[in-house]
Amino acid sequence: MATKISRRDFIKAGAAGVAGLTVLPSKVLGGVVGQTAPSDKVNVAGVGVGGRGAAVLGSFPESEVNIVALCDTDWAYSKPVLDRYATAKKFWDWREMYDTMANDIDAVMVATPDHTHALVAATAMTLGKHVYCEKPLTHTVYESRLLTRLAAHHRVATQMGNQGSSGDGVADTCDWIWNGEIGEVTRVECFTDRPIWPQGLNRPAKVDRIPKTLNWDLFIGSAPMRPYNALYQPWNWRGWWDFGTGALGDMACHILHPVFKALKLGYPTTAQGSSTLLLADCAPTAQSVELVFPARENMPKVAMPEVTVTWSDGGILPFRPKGLEQGKNLNIQGGACIFYGTKDTLICGCYGAEPYLLSGRVPNAPKVARRVTPTVRRQPILAGQGHGGDFIRACKETAGNRVETNSNFSEAGPFNEMVVMGVLAVRLQTLNKTLQWDGQNMQFTNISADDKIKIVLEDKFSINEGHPTFEKIYTEPVPATEFASNLIKHTYREPWSLPAMPR
Repeated sequence: MATKISRRDFIKAGAAGVAGLTVLPSKVLGGVVGQTAPSDKVNVAGVGVGGRGAAVLGSFPESEVNIVALCDTDWAYSKPVLDRYATAKKFWDWREMYDTMANDIDAVMVATPDHTHALVAATAMTLGKHVYCEKPLTHTVYESRLLTRLAAHHRVATQMGNQGSSGDGVADTCDWIWNGEIGEVTRVECFTDRPIWPQGLNRPAKVDRIPKTLNWDLFIGSAPMRPYNALYQPWNWRGWWDFGTGALGDMACHILHPVFKALKLGYPTTAQGSSTLLLADCAPTAQSVELVFPARENMPKVAMPEVTVTWSDGGILPFRPKGLEQGKNLNIQGGACIFYGTKDTLICGCYGAEPYLLSGRVPNAPKVARRVTPTVRRQPILAGQGHGGDFIRACKETAGNRVETNSNFSEAGPFNEMVVMGVLAVRLQTLNKTLQWDGQNMQFTNISADDKIKIVLEDKFSINEGHPTFEKIYTEPVPATEFASNLIKHTYREPWSLPAMPR
């Protein structure tokens, strides 16, 4: 039997002629699964390909990949993609795909509903597969922490699908702030114009007939089982708590990334949420979140004091900063961030797009935020390949010789914890507390055993003799510690389970 050797050992053996290579062919490495030569194509499997997954697969350079397997629970919605990659093997269940094709897959693209991201991605990494996962990275704080640690433990290439992280806008925003162009930042206000799907809805009572082309049980996955209704999917699942994370989870990964990155944020210390009517099943039509982060280590040209980050959606906009041109729309490509500094104010759009200073000054800051990719046998990040191409480039490099992608899980995981913390703040707002967060231990420190929580299960409205009548049907009160714990780390429906957390 051929001996399996690592890339590092191979180079140490003196193979000077291949020193410029990154990942070697599996036959050279004794059949190590998932290893391809730079001249070879990366074998990619797609899970959740009917919606965003179709676009992500299309973003991978065709000359660099083989789409070898496709998995989706709705074969009518995903039919155009299944037809486009006709030679790929088709699956309903990603677990079966992993069982039967593990030796043929190098990387997995995950674009399922939010609640199954962690399951698909975590299992792939334990099999040694590289992972591209759409945003939000996960449904919970615990899942984000798990994917962060699994990626580090298995040393695979990873990328979250917040495409703006590979663009100039995020890099410019970081460069300007790190160069001290706007001074110390103690307040940031952000918003999105989403949702553009239904939210604020009562749970549908009607039970619809399940289409033959849909495997409803697999779509539900780890979430609690519920009867099928056509309102839930495709796409509209984003507004339902069991499957999605609402407008915040959908868009904050695009809009808040320059905030997290430029200000070197970690765990927040406090969180508050407020919204229109909070329902047990569906995200509200509009919401606001406030997260406070402690002071961080100062940078050479700027201090990093305590900072308050606020978020709003559903049509709620921050108040216009003083000095902003009258009539100028703050919304850039779906939202914006306003960084209030002691010297100036910086505004950038969704994806970090089109950053500018309120003073009108154009900074000439050193360009240090961009990841500079070595040219030998590596694709430039922004030379026509973009976010997807950068991931494929990273897949073709060994762990010891890899330039990480712009939204690899070592950054995307902690960042996504910030995003889903906003969801937690909204869903726990009826406690009427400023929530105190212990990020290291993933727990709230000021929710007591005596605290109970109940949420509106159904909102009814009628008019009797010209007078409006409001009737709210609430869930039974449950211990708030139990409710919060399940939001932080879900209890999955059997037989679904996550891999263990690496130490």
